[in-house]
Amino acid sequence: MEHDAERRTDLYEQLARIGKVVVHPKRIELLDLLCQAERSVEALAEATGLKLTTASAHLQVMRQARLVETRRDGTRVYYRAAGEEVCRFVGALGDLARARLAEVDQILRSLGTDAAGAERVSRDELLARVQAGEVVVLDVRPAEEYSAGHIPGARSLPLEHLEARLDELDPAVEVVAYCRGPLCLLAPEAVALLRGRGRRAHCLEDGLPEWRQAGLPVEEGSGTDAGSSGHGDVRSSRRPRRPRRSSRALGGRP
Repeated sequence: MEHDAERRTDLYEQLARIGKVVVHPKRIELLDLLCQAERSVEALAEATGLKLTTASAHLQVMRQARLVETRRDGTRVYYRAAGEEVCRFVGALGDLARARLAEVDQILRSLGTDAAGAERVSRDELLARVQAGEVVVLDVRPAEEYSAGHIPGARSLPLEHLEARLDELDPAVEVVAYCRGPLCLLAPEAVALLRGRGRRAHCLEDGLPEWRQAGLPVEEGSGTDAGSSGHGDVRSSRRPRRPRRSSRALGGRP
């Protein structure tokens, strides 16, 4: 019995290695970014506003917990999430926070980008509306994240460029924007901007990680930008993940 108790203690100590990662908000942010695309240490430091040495130290903790993996290209080191289960963990952490912490919704409301402030479109509804030719799907994440993986046929238009390139979007067509997930602010901010310019726009209920985890296809590459026709088909994805509804296109009217 004493031996079993020691083994149970050892087990929980291993689980606590994961806890050492999520104890720091910047490590959660880094994991969230790495679930979108592989990045260099330098890019991660810039994206999170950290000093290079600080970002590297956080990443080492995450690597020791085996939540991230690395590859080297010359002198530059690139990090990536160690597996899809890591991204499911990040998503579950966000779901738990929204369910149990009222402060999360309060923060989102204070930013004017909470889910309650704007109708969110479900994945099933999006597929149906795209099939009917009613919407264009807009990926408002940074271009490198779009290139690493996106909804097939979605148009790439990073939030930082949206206002300057607004005339590239047909004002007669409704937009459904998506980004990194339910707690990501990029898509809600894009929708707020579009609505402020008199456009019809909504957010997808979640983001690219949840889309992938639902078994829907994901396409890699530079793909379709906002100025082109935007027609796509889930059958064209380079990395199918238990594809469903594969006959439905994900693009929009030209």
